[in-house]
Amino acid sequence: MAIPPSRRRWLLISIVAAILVAIIVKLVFFSAEEAPKLVTAKAERADIEDTVLATGTLEASELVSVGAQVSGQVRRLHVALGDKVTAGQLIAEIDSVPQQNGLRNAEAALASQRANRAVQEANLHQAELAFRRQSDMLAEDATPRAEFENAEATLGATRAQVKALDAQIVQATTTLDTARTNLAYTRITAPMDGTVVAVVTKEGQTVNANQSAPTIVKLAKLDVVTVNAEISEADVTKVNEGQTVYFTILGEPGKRYYAKLRAVEPAPDSIETETGNSGAAASASSAVYYNGLFDVPNPDGKLRIAMTAQVYIVLAEAKNALTIPASAIERGGRRRGTTVMVLGKNGKPVPRTVEIGINNKATVQVLSGLQPGEEVVIGEASPGAAPADNRMRRRGPMGF
Repeated sequence: MAIPPSRRRWLLISIVAAILVAIIVKLVFFSAEEAPKLVTAKAERADIEDTVLATGTLEASELVSVGAQVSGQVRRLHVALGDKVTAGQLIAEIDSVPQQNGLRNAEAALASQRANRAVQEANLHQAELAFRRQSDMLAEDATPRAEFENAEATLGATRAQVKALDAQIVQATTTLDTARTNLAYTRITAPMDGTVVAVVTKEGQTVNANQSAPTIVKLAKLDVVTVNAEISEADVTKVNEGQTVYFTILGEPGKRYYAKLRAVEPAPDSIETETGNSGAAASASSAVYYNGLFDVPNPDGKLRIAMTAQVYIVLAEAKNALTIPASAIERGGRRRGTTVMVLGKNGKPVPRTVEIGINNKATVQVLSGLQPGEEVVIGEASPGAAPADNRMRRRGPMGF
């Protein structure tokens, strides 16, 4: 039976519509999931190091407060802030009139004691002659025994007076030496070579050494500076004397100053204000830091007291090592047998076992298992993110 033309046309339209609906349904509901876009990094040769970070303060290798040991007015100040001085150089002079008068009195007292001794020396000689004469006369019964005993007693008393004067002369000599020393104290000299870093007492001021030792100036040795680095209690167990250390300063962030760690103090600064053995009360409410000390030459004088230093204590380092980002390795991976995902020739990630060395949490040293130039997967690009603003989702190497 033949199909009418009009019915045939509607049948054809229905078949075409069904085919279109099937195609749309397949595209909407059964399309293949788009493969995720991977973010990769190449294995490259570079220097790597593992460090402990600390904040440090620059100090003078030696800092001395030069003070006055006698009271009086500062008559003259011979140095200014920033002057370089040598040991023994005159720094200041204090009014010396009281000390000069004290020296004269001490000299006069010593002279008086010596004169008294000379008198007693003459008396002693006379007493010795009288005793000898009485002794000879007593042997011949030419004098009473009482006269002999009186001469003997006089001789003994005179000898005792001479000894007493000898002691007084020693005392007067000591007083004279003290007076001379006090006079010398009015001329204040530098105890060492250094730089004047502070002028505490101005010319014309009066100092009182009876209450406390007043400071005139402060001298510092700046040809070598000491860096005092605060090391966290979480890192101090990794640090040892003799380790390589370097630091940068705010004024020259690109320049490194290298040295060797000289010492790590056994207790934090807080122990100085604690009455107990451990300072547990302070530790419970605040972070604990231990001071690490090292010295750095400063021939050009660029490094100054109280500068802030960003300190790096080197725990391990390797030159020209094969490195990859730390995000490429499995978290908690073992030192040997760590897995990374390597981009294959077909563009798909393939797991590979590598041996790692230094891991500073940002970069990892690869000892074996990778070749320079191979790409490792470090993350997956966020869906819909703009190319210029790709943010990676951290996933395990087997989670793609």
